[in-house]
Amino acid sequence: MALVICDDTDVPQALALSDAAHWNQVADDWRVFIRDGHTLGLRSAGGPLVATAAALPYGAHRGWVSMVLVAASWRHQGLASRLLSAGVAHLRQRGATPCLDATPAGAPTYQKAGFRTGFGLARWEGQGAATHPTLTPPVRRADAVDLPRMVALDGAANGMQRQFLLHDILARKGTRAWITTNGDGFVISRLGRRATQLGPLVARNEHDAAALLLAALDQTGGPVFLDLPDRWQMLSELLTRRGFVQQRPFVRMAMDGVDVQRANDRMFLLAGPEFG
Repeated sequence: MALVICDDTDVPQALALSDAAHWNQVADDWRVFIRDGHTLGLRSAGGPLVATAAALPYGAHRGWVSMVLVAASWRHQGLASRLLSAGVAHLRQRGATPCLDATPAGAPTYQKAGFRTGFGLARWEGQGAATHPTLTPPVRRADAVDLPRMVALDGAANGMQRQFLLHDILARKGTRAWITTNGDGFVISRLGRRATQLGPLVARNEHDAAALLLAALDQTGGPVFLDLPDRWQMLSELLTRRGFVQQRPFVRMAMDGVDVQRANDRMFLLAGPEFG
């Protein structure tokens, strides 16, 4: 089984793995992992990728581990652990603490590798309303001039430097973003394989977060996924009233004693478990 560093030619095979797992990533997401991170794969001689893992450096001190995928016929052979170890080693060589969001099924594997459990979150799914073509204060549509402010807010809320990620997402066809009129919060909507993904959402308080979330839902049609830390009960109740249901739980995990016990006071929706 050959270990390879993935490049752009591997995007279709990597996308086939995430599709088989019924995940929401699109080809543009895999290009971010490959171009801006360190994406590893395993393949048998002359065959397609059968497993992947990605490590994204988020500044000098933290990194993100994700896309740990193994084809169904190759599971329970230690492939995921092998790739996870390689991704963690890459981040450690850069001096970055590895972090990730794990499903309950995956958490024991990550705990054995040295990750410690932090705050809980859940993926919610529902339908966007697409009923309000216009916006009212305190929310307006964001544009290119708002990118530096959004990058700064995102970094302050999660302690990670993700300018390359926000720049990539905002440049994609179909992406939309909203920002509060005072510039203290924003939310991004991007196209996914199975649903529109909302997040990240950063705001100064839960009331502003609710205004941003409602604006995005009211201007988005079709299926919607979003990832909400468990601590935000008002937003959970809002989503329930809108007919959303929890699809699956996750838990934030990190190495080296990094404190991820509680979601940051200004981070309300994540960019997705693959990006944090």
